[in-house]
Amino acid sequence: MNEINIKNYELVKTDGVFTIKNLNTTIGFVRFNIYGEIEYIFVNPIFRKKGIAKNLLNLVQKETGKKLIFQKPISPLGIKLMKSLERI
Repeated sequence: MNEINIKNYELVKTDGVFTIKNLNTTIGFVRFNIYGEIEYIFVNPIFRKKGIAKNLLNLVQKETGKKLIFQKPISPLGIKLMKSLERI
């Protein structure tokens, strides 16, 4: 896996959302609340398996200071992401 350094991209923080983007597209985003609950996470398919989701979740953890809680995923890909993060 070739991890992407998110410092090379624009990071936009709004109330409860971190978005990573470049000039052309949104690379990924995460929506969360003050309790550390992850409500939604998305990574553009072109940028998957490059550490984007992990970077987004690290940003949330630093922002909230809480242990992350994942709301029940509704997609098979969301379930797969949760299982892979449990191993970290």
